Amino acid sequence: MRLKSKLSILIMLSIILIAIYLFAGIPGNWEYILPRRFSRVLAIIVTGSVIAIATVVFQTITNNRILTPSVIGLDSLYVLLQTFFIFAFGSTSAFAVNPNLNFALSVGAMVVFAFLLYHLLFKKQKNVYFLLLVGIVFGTFFGSLSSFMQVLIDPNEFMIVQNRMFASFNNVNTEILWFAIILIVLTIMYLWKYIKLLDVMSLGKEHAINLGVDYDEVVKRLLIVIAIWISVATALVGPIMFLGLLVANVTYEFMKTYRHSYLLIASALVSIVALIGGQLVVDRIFSFETTLSVIINFIGGAYFLYLILKENKAW
Repeated sequence: MRLKSKLSILIMLSIILIAIYLFAGIPGNWEYILPRRFSRVLAIIVTGSVIAIATVVFQTITNNRILTPSVIGLDSLYVLLQTFFIFAFGSTSAFAVNPNLNFALSVGAMVVFAFLLYHLLFKKQKNVYFLLLVGIVFGTFFGSLSSFMQVLIDPNEFMIVQNRMFASFNNVNTEILWFAIILIVLTIMYLWKYIKLLDVMSLGKEHAINLGVDYDEVVKRLLIVIAIWISVATALVGPIMFLGLLVANVTYEFMKTYRHSYLLIASALVSIVALIGGQLVVDRIFSFETTLSVIINFIGGAYFLYLILKENKAW
């Protein structure tokens, strides 16, 4: 099957699922229900696409298909920030209650952390795997610090922190959503000139350098863009650990190509299909008794184990 035909199938499937989610089962009062469903669908499209594209680019840079940007500790930093706001200022403070302020501080802190991590480490050690190792150490440190503060706060406030530890598409602030869309569009326009270089970089560092790619400089710029995307997506709906891993590998298996101009679009569409389909299951089958992130992490975790066992057999 041709690549354009595969993309067409994904586009049609996405449109059908979006239409079902938007219009099916509305008993009346369309003016109240439809705008809320539309904002939820928009949040799913934005966050799903960003996480999928960021994961594909990240796996191309690291030349490893079982890694995701979560390993550098951004998810753990987000949970630490939410815990710290409530631990230090209380659940009724502006840092916890005001979504705009919380979003701005969360995104700003994660982007600054990622920028400092990349900038300082790349000046001395131009090795992406050393960067990943330091990121894992920071992620573990942030997780331990969050756990320490969570056992000290009031149990009622701990429930608020716990709610923010899981992604939710049910209460998306539309003002934040539009700001996030503008920021993401600007960064995608910046990424556009590097898409052809990603095809070369997927061959490996040595081959890319021999073919004239300024490898370290391109990797540094792409990592900062990835950090911005993951920060925005996480601050918008919460951490979704295994989504990127799941959709990126499904995309590789479905598309069977190295061309990132197709892979990036296809990964975004696969992510939209997975999230919209999953949200329909949560709404219609489980009647909101569970969250979409729980289902994704369960399936993604199982798929992660499958990939590890598969790679182990390959060795």
